[in-house]
Amino acid sequence: MNRTIRTLLGVTATAGIVLGVPALTTAANASTTSAAGVTSTAPSSFLFNYTFNGHLKVAGGNFTVGRRVYLVVKYNTGRTAFSKWETARTHSITPGGTVYVETTIAAPCAGGNNGYARAYDDATKTWSPRLPVAICRRID
Repeated sequence: MNRTIRTLLGVTATAGIVLGVPALTTAANASTTSAAGVTSTAPSSFLFNYTFNGHLKVAGGNFTVGRRVYLVVKYNTGRTAFSKWETARTHSITPGGTVYVETTIAAPCAGGNNGYARAYDDATKTWSPRLPVAICRRID
């Protein structure tokens, strides 16, 4: 009998704690604080690049599925070398909404990274971190 009462009191106390502390979520960083005080953050968007068909290809994930993503490749001086709006889609390998964009920039390139790529998720109003890239001459 004492064991049953202790169990009921423990369950009631736990339920009171869980119900008494609501989860906190902010749209800016998508952080969530649970009743146990554990904070988790939604994965940030990311980019990666590779060469495909003789061009620089930039791809990334953790964007909003079905929403617009603006990809821009800029020289370190700030001058735009390439830009394009793309819709984020699901992909079997890349997490979240993904984009795969073949640029008009030749690749591979000799020399170092003289520019960077970034992507803007229109739904969350957030930019991905900068991805250093080598920018060759444009091919149109």
